[in-house]
Amino acid sequence: MGQRLGANLQWVIVTEPTISPAPGHPAAHAPDGTPPPGVAYPKTIKSFVRRAGRTTTGQAKAFEDLGPRFVLPYTAAPLDAAAAFGRNAPLVLEIGFGMGEATAHIAKMRPDDNFLCCEVHEPGVGALLKRIGEQGLTNIRILQHDAVEVIDHMLAPACLDGIHIFFPDPWHKKKHNKRRLIQAPLVAKLAARLKPGGYLHCATDWQPYAEQMLQVLGAEPLLANTAEGFAPQPEYRPLTKFENRGLRLGHGVWDVVFVRRN
Repeated sequence: MGQRLGANLQWVIVTEPTISPAPGHPAAHAPDGTPPPGVAYPKTIKSFVRRAGRTTTGQAKAFEDLGPRFVLPYTAAPLDAAAAFGRNAPLVLEIGFGMGEATAHIAKMRPDDNFLCCEVHEPGVGALLKRIGEQGLTNIRILQHDAVEVIDHMLAPACLDGIHIFFPDPWHKKKHNKRRLIQAPLVAKLAARLKPGGYLHCATDWQPYAEQMLQVLGAEPLLANTAEGFAPQPEYRPLTKFENRGLRLGHGVWDVVFVRRN
């Protein structure tokens, strides 16, 4: 199924040799997702940072009306995707969907795929539920829980056809780079849960983070790049209001798309 989905999106794998630096070599601590000397990873990887926000009346109503159907409870047990969605279909995981604008667009554009979406920010969950109701979407399910725990406890190896991580927090300051989501340990978890031919698509508007994404994903032996570096923006990913504003200000946007090797 992952191979079919990848074929439909018409990606060509670019095979490049992967050279892993030896332990202790300075390159092993550069922006490839490993910490610099003397800087440890956080004890646990977190896929989110809690932020303040207010849920609107419309979002609260969406929670009440649509939450029971579209918000799944977190359980430390493998997810039965067919039961959760009421059908068998390619399964795509999204980590951190913000206010759900791109998520709803993609789900509407790809009705034959199921989208499992992780977000802890309550106004964002409410906003996506509101979009689900307004657009009549049926192929989205939401987990309002840390995506790392979802990956660890709910997703079996080789169960995903795709993964979307769009505009994760760039943590601009160098001393905070270790908090970035795209780090080697998490990428290894994600790669293991992709089916052969399944894809991992990241996007960011912060070039240093984009370069780190390329290096981290390129160092994962289970993954292969679909381009000679950064990928063209896939047609299914829309330009959000935030992204359009950045482009008007002269900011760039970089897409990185890798696939799971056979």
